[in-house]
Amino acid sequence: MEQAGAVSVFRLEPELIDTVVRGEADRRADDALADAVATVLPWHAELPPEMAGHLKRLIRYFGGDDGLLRWLDEHPGRPRVVARSYHLVGLLDGISGSRAVITALGELRERNPYPPGLERYLPPDTDSGSLASLAQHIESLLGEGRDGDAVALSRATIEMLTALAQRAAELDPELRELGEHVEQVRREIEEAASDPG
Repeated sequence: MEQAGAVSVFRLEPELIDTVVRGEADRRADDALADAVATVLPWHAELPPEMAGHLKRLIRYFGGDDGLLRWLDEHPGRPRVVARSYHLVGLLDGISGSRAVITALGELRERNPYPPGLERYLPPDTDSGSLASLAQHIESLLGEGRDGDAVALSRATIEMLTALAQRAAELDPELRELGEHVEQVRREIEEAASDPG
């Protein structure tokens, strides 16, 4: 119930959305909408129907989720941090069911059960839910406005993924580019975190 209460204080102004969709928004209006979207996006599953409809309209306008994230990424500060954090969330969701990744994570955790920075977030069992759980924690921290904590958790998660990427690729050659993908996400997160907007 606390989450639903928190969501109810956020707004996506339909008039501002109309201005952006019509291409009539100046930079200030565009930035204001980007800030509002960055605030509500982590709550996407909890949004009241009217607000969810506004968000869906924007997603359609920008050509889908990736288009919305590209648009957010054009805005320094919180919108860019949120957009780039969602790149990591997407990566985690995409590899969380990989048997090779789960095996590599299990081997890593045999040496170090809770890699630095993940002690409070990584579940005790290593399974397909382990990485998805980290993704949920990042999203929750963003939703709570704890961007610094979300970035710290993202950094720790990236370190862990870097440590397991080579082993995962040995187990599944289709994951041979995982290390490069993780490094790209690392650069994106660092760049966003260092640009306060």
